[in-house]
Amino acid sequence: METPDYDHNAIENKWVERWEAEGAFRAAADPEKPKRYVLVMFPYPSGPAHMGHVANYSLGDVVARYYTRIGYSVLHPMGYDAFGLPAENAAISGGIHPARWTRDNIELIRNDLKRLGYSYDWSRELSTCEPEYYRWTQWFFLKMFERGLAYKADATANWCPACGTVLANEQVLGDGTCERCSTFVEERWLNQWFFRIKEYAERLLVDMDLLEEWPERVLTMQRNWIGKSHGADVEFTLEATGEKITIYTTRPDTLFGVTFFLLAPEHPLVDWMVQGTEREAEVAAFRERLSGRTEFERTALDAVKDGVFLGHYVTNPVNGERVPVYTANFVLFEYGTGAVMAVPAHDQRDFEFARKYDLPVRVVIQPPDGELVADEMTEAYEDPGTMVASPGFDGTPNEEGKAAVCDMLEGNGWGRRAVNYRLRDWLISRQRYWGVPIPIVYCEKCGTVPVPEEDLPVILPEDLDLAEGGRSPLPLAESFWSTTCPECGGPAKRETDTMDTFVDSSWYYFRYVSPRDDSHPFDPEETLYWMPVDQYIGGIEHAIMHLLYSRFFTKVIHDLGLIDFKEPFSNLLCQGMITKDGAKMSKSKGNVVTPGDYIDRLGADTLRLYILFMGPPEVQKDWSDAGVEGAHRFLGRVWRMVHERCLQAGSAGEPDPVRDRALLSATHRTIMNVTRDLGEFAFNTAVSFIMELVNAVYQYTTEGPVNREVLVEAVRSAISLLAPFTPFITEELWRAMGEEGSVHQAPWPTFDEVLARPEEVTLVVQVNGKVRDKITVPADISEDEMRQRALASENTTRFIGDKAIRKVVVVPGKLVNIVI
Repeated sequence: METPDYDHNAIENKWVERWEAEGAFRAAADPEKPKRYVLVMFPYPSGPAHMGHVANYSLGDVVARYYTRIGYSVLHPMGYDAFGLPAENAAISGGIHPARWTRDNIELIRNDLKRLGYSYDWSRELSTCEPEYYRWTQWFFLKMFERGLAYKADATANWCPACGTVLANEQVLGDGTCERCSTFVEERWLNQWFFRIKEYAERLLVDMDLLEEWPERVLTMQRNWIGKSHGADVEFTLEATGEKITIYTTRPDTLFGVTFFLLAPEHPLVDWMVQGTEREAEVAAFRERLSGRTEFERTALDAVKDGVFLGHYVTNPVNGERVPVYTANFVLFEYGTGAVMAVPAHDQRDFEFARKYDLPVRVVIQPPDGELVADEMTEAYEDPGTMVASPGFDGTPNEEGKAAVCDMLEGNGWGRRAVNYRLRDWLISRQRYWGVPIPIVYCEKCGTVPVPEEDLPVILPEDLDLAEGGRSPLPLAESFWSTTCPECGGPAKRETDTMDTFVDSSWYYFRYVSPRDDSHPFDPEETLYWMPVDQYIGGIEHAIMHLLYSRFFTKVIHDLGLIDFKEPFSNLLCQGMITKDGAKMSKSKGNVVTPGDYIDRLGADTLRLYILFMGPPEVQKDWSDAGVEGAHRFLGRVWRMVHERCLQAGSAGEPDPVRDRALLSATHRTIMNVTRDLGEFAFNTAVSFIMELVNAVYQYTTEGPVNREVLVEAVRSAISLLAPFTPFITEELWRAMGEEGSVHQAPWPTFDEVLARPEEVTLVVQVNGKVRDKITVPADISEDEMRQRALASENTTRFIGDKAIRKVVVVPGKLVNIVI
């Protein structure tokens, strides 16, 4: 019987078409079954699938296929994060409308994902740029507006001059550049829409206790970003008016060391203090120097300190001292109250400012191993120590002093204990075209008016071209902004800003449960069954923005009474990056590996198998062409195992019970190991165990007569275990072996624990901790026999010689260490 060729293209095309025709992976809620919602972060459709997609989505596909076969109802959907700047940038550079560019790319990536054999329920496919989706994004905005969680305010904003839009703080990289285009970001004062995420800061922290299956690294990143701190609000008195100016400090123990007072350049009191004085021009020049400087640049530790004396004084409540008021470049209006007490002896930025402007430095914390002299200090002392020059607190350890000073403040009505958060409200306004229109109109008579729910969606017109320089056409299109007020019927103007695309992706996982529902954002009964997401998979780069925003959205939805859970994702897996020659793949470096080329030449199964075999999911892995060729050779070996070693195998001669038992044991041991490893996301070692079983089959069929029952069980098990990794070849071979139905719906193989235990094990023999021999022994060997076999070993006796044996340490079934 001639072995058919392994024609991966024919096989893969055949099953793609058949699975699609059959609706093979459609999800259905079944109350009789446990459920598993497996979700991988949906892609931005910027072109065909890349290797990052293959790595990410292959992980999710293995999980989904495995849980299907162990009896779960599985929801495994796919969609597209389809609004955003890249579409507009492509329109500017290539003259293609963002809508067309986006939908063309969706078609490309959809075709690639289908070619890769992912078990998505394509009937649930969604795209965030379609009105049936963003209608509900606008609905959530209205619900937040009703609850006071969406508001508009004047604020400094991060402005990317290249992208021509505002960026959220999370979208500005640590070096002050735009995460999208790497242009240095400027600061501008604009009227913006915000979500009150800061109102949820404490809940976002407390509910981390529910995220037991999240990587600690992600939780740490979120904790740091939220930035909870304990301190005190302290009221200083403005000498000229008696007005109280509140500051927040985490160092109440240093209040007696205040020698000057700082206001942010944007603080409204600055203009009042200098208006009509000779300092007005000086402050204007100072602000001009700051224009275009980002928050990162202003607050960097090595930034040159800059400021202006404002001609006013405040009184320190704890000692009644009169201290001068300055404005300084490193004080931010958005943090705390925009006012700061300056303690130069114990804060480095204050110290540098004081030295530059010849301001006093007063030591109020002395270190435990010396004595600071203010005039001799070259830097601030910021570590723990003992309070000095602080009447009533001298000699107190400063950590204890923090609480004691807070008691004094509260007792005298000068201040109070306070908690502050680094997290700021989420700026969602974007001055761009390709995004979700904000459902607000402005009426001269009625003011800011929400669009009625029954009038949603506010459609983004797709017949507009970008304005000069890539600017949004919405403010220029009267056909869009001209409308009537929902309350009075008079003329009104629509909001022409669009929403940050992170709003779209903060709730998409809810929509998958009922993507065609036109009466709810998500069906309550389907949500009750499927949510929350059981397994979420994506990159660590989304730890702060997407994952934090999604957690916030879920809590808002909970507060709306629509769900009874508080967190969207029960388990989180952050996959590592795939590099080429040790570097991140990029077109500029010429090291991009295109999946399509490998699918054509070697097959989707080969590509999937290699990526899953490269290493643990969470670590960075480097691409190797030799490795992917090796994966292809292995699949050829699997193909021949079925057609040559199994289907054509005879049973001439007497089977060998010892060999039969060895293969049977290898089969059950492989099932046990692969089952365990899949549960632990150890996909690379699971593949390794399957490879060992294939080798065992080849050895078994080469050495002598075969027991067909034992052989078929081994081969069937190998195909069954390999199926989640390589769905096409295994589906083809499953049918070739005469099995009924799809391997992807067949029950997961089970193992016998007794058979899974090997009959023989390798006993390691050490002398004084060094390996001197390895002996094959029965798996059920006793400790006494292990000791005897080790001492009788020829290699062992040679190393022991005539030396006295002090003791013999036995690790059952594994090791004997002889101490001489």
